[in-house]
Amino acid sequence: MWRNGKRLGCPTRTPLAASVHGPLCPECQTMDRSYSIAADTRLDDPREFAVYLAHHGSRVKIGITAADRGPARLLEQGALSSAFLSSGTLAAARRVERLFTSAFGVTDRVASTVKRTARLSPPSAAERADDLQALAKNVRTLDWPDGQTLRTLDVIDHTPTYGLPADGIRPAHALTALTPYAVISGRITCQIARDLYLDTPDGLVLADTQLLSGWPLSPVDPGTAFSAVTEAIAVPVLPQDSLF
Repeated sequence: MWRNGKRLGCPTRTPLAASVHGPLCPECQTMDRSYSIAADTRLDDPREFAVYLAHHGSRVKIGITAADRGPARLLEQGALSSAFLSSGTLAAARRVERLFTSAFGVTDRVASTVKRTARLSPPSAAERADDLQALAKNVRTLDWPDGQTLRTLDVIDHTPTYGLPADGIRPAHALTALTPYAVISGRITCQIARDLYLDTPDGLVLADTQLLSGWPLSPVDPGTAFSAVTEAIAVPVLPQDSLF
């Protein structure tokens, strides 16, 4: 767990199951969220904060990030496209976020399953830009708070950064859990947020890198066969939800 720029060890040294997604035990998760921007428990940060819209296929998310981080937060969450709305104080950024959530039903969280489903057949860059621009126009109807200054809307397509093809990416298998001496190998065809898409002789494998947390890793010789446990992915057939 990181706190004030330092990594702290688990106070209870709780072992984690191999299938756990992430490096924190339940107690450390609670401690981590006790002083967190995301959990709204860290209100004394004096930095400038930006409010953004992030497109995730069937969902648009509103969120905040420290302005000096630029697009890093958008790339960390795997946004397909994004745009910054405004920048200013943290308290005002939270008010803007809540205004959008209550007025337009925009979410502040998108599940990983929704994001991965969107990558199967993503909307075009133009469609995503239209969605974000249409939503951003609604700021005129809001009682805009002091402390956040509107920015010129500039929609950014992040898919080239990830290497996500325009027609999507469809893995056949997903990494489930690691075991000692398991091998993860293949050619990285796409990297989005914490997910790697590996081209292997048995098909495309989705590897959630959070499963690697806590494991000692070492390189293997090129051509070493993939031996980690995977499961077949059932491609969902979902109706296209309305964004707004």
